[in-house]
Amino acid sequence: MVAAAYIGTVIGAGFATGQEVLQFFGFHGLRGLWGLALSTLLFMVYGWLVLELGHRLQARSHQEVVRTAGGPWLGTLIDWVITFFLAGAFATMAAGAGAIFAEQFRLPAVAGGLLMVAVTVGTVLLGIRGVVTAISAVVPLLLATVLVVSGFALFTAPVNWQWARPERAAVSPWPLSAVAYASYNLILAISILAPLGKLSQRSALRRGAFWGGLGLGLSAAAIQVALMTRVPRAAAFEIPMLFIAREIFDFFPLVYSAVLLAEIYTTAVGSLYGFVARLTPPEGTYFRTFTLVTGGLAFLASRIGFAELIATLYSAVGYAGVTLLVALTYWYLRGTKDT
Repeated sequence: MVAAAYIGTVIGAGFATGQEVLQFFGFHGLRGLWGLALSTLLFMVYGWLVLELGHRLQARSHQEVVRTAGGPWLGTLIDWVITFFLAGAFATMAAGAGAIFAEQFRLPAVAGGLLMVAVTVGTVLLGIRGVVTAISAVVPLLLATVLVVSGFALFTAPVNWQWARPERAAVSPWPLSAVAYASYNLILAISILAPLGKLSQRSALRRGAFWGGLGLGLSAAAIQVALMTRVPRAAAFEIPMLFIAREIFDFFPLVYSAVLLAEIYTTAVGSLYGFVARLTPPEGTYFRTFTLVTGGLAFLASRIGFAELIATLYSAVGYAGVTLLVALTYWYLRGTKDT
């Protein structure tokens, strides 16, 4: 359950569409694979640290974890960076749903965004156990579909490792891109990992972080290889993996679009729950009201556009998220005498 929840929280609109992988690794060409290897290691190590600290503190939200790791000043800064990003990530997921409706179904993007917001709000109102169950249930399907499309791409066209456009990457150079990618995804996942540490047996935490991080790294690598078989054409689409899916079977884009919406849903649920749980206790009187209001505001923000949100919001928070990695490292190195 831990690994599935970890993977499901991170795999969302930007990841499975191929847009995130393109922005942070694909544009770096072959060097992007080295970046993915570094990101995978960071997912494993820091995912475990968050789960471990959440378990020790019996955390109800990410607030207890980041303030313990970062102290009163840095911890407060990281706390609000995370809170801001969770709201932005939820809006990005709604924008991703709108992009799928527009590019695949030829329906108004506003319909996709509105549907995603409505379903996500309904799930979050069920509480943390409902959120974790919903996220974990769809992960096997998500990973299997990504691997099918990537495998098809690999066996039907050569990989063009000579192609690279580092000037178009969201972050440069590639080592910094790898750290930024891991840090902002950890910020995204911490809203679920922190309270999940409280709900899980301690023996399952390290194992869950390892398999969760490995699953994320291998999935991203499969997507990058697939993209590199179709560049530069694939780089022109907001949903490059859907461009590849169209070449498998006539009906497969519909299947992949449905899976993409499920992937978007898992991240949207984690982001919305984490944001609202930070502002008001989940068992409190105002949780329902905050959830509904946040859903409405995120829908309005999603109208900015999917690729634009990925390129600006995600890379900016990636830089800021490095402070979270530093704080967690400091907490681990100094020992746990304060927890």
